[in-house]
Amino acid sequence: MGITKLAIRFAAPVPKIGSFKRYLFVGPHPDDIEIGAGATVAALAEQGKEICFLICTDGRYGDANAPEGITEEELAKIRRKEAVRSAAALGVKDVRFLDLSDGGFYEKKELVKGIASVISSFKPDIVFAPDPSPISECHIDHLNVGRAVRSLALNASNRGIMKKLGAEACPVRAVAFYMTAKPNSYFKTTGYLEKQLDAIFKNHLSQYPEGCADHDSIGLYLKLRAVDFGIRSLHINAEGFRVLGSTHMHCLPEAGE
Repeated sequence: MGITKLAIRFAAPVPKIGSFKRYLFVGPHPDDIEIGAGATVAALAEQGKEICFLICTDGRYGDANAPEGITEEELAKIRRKEAVRSAAALGVKDVRFLDLSDGGFYEKKELVKGIASVISSFKPDIVFAPDPSPISECHIDHLNVGRAVRSLALNASNRGIMKKLGAEACPVRAVAFYMTAKPNSYFKTTGYLEKQLDAIFKNHLSQYPEGCADHDSIGLYLKLRAVDFGIRSLHINAEGFRVLGSTHMHCLPEAGE
């Protein structure tokens, strides 16, 4: 480890995920939060934390395992109901939707303004979103949402910028990226893996019907990931995130390594 990175670690330590009161989880699609951070959500909810889900797109094109002949509008309605039920299974009642079209068929500024509005109204201490940095990430909605949250995490406290976005300034103390290739923080989820799996596979049935290939592959991936991150953090199960505090978000490139 270089001297600069070591200095940052001691001078500006990574915020602890469990230390906050209000948590905003932003998902590109109706099932992404559960896959990326579902066990963490369940653990935080049981601790009495205040949690809000924001689902940015309607998932209308997630039809790989959907019933044959279903229209895009019908699937979007189904996925909205699935998202609400799944969130409830994790202990979350506050679920909000931007209802943008799946597949990137929206103006990026519309996405940013929508997320800014929810940050302003919910006033989270920390915001979770998919990491837009992994070179393997190809889905435009994941990239757009991650980039929008990355920018807003820094700019949410700026009155002028938030006013331009039609929202009030609201300082965000940290951002946590799930689905990341470079986690720097691990959250203990021992005892919550099954709750995560149930939230996904008992509620998002349009995406993961029993017997489909994705059902088995995603389930196996989440189990192995929980064990891997658990080993790294000396727990039985854990989830990993790339967490940045307010001091890491600007002009400290080493903080993201």
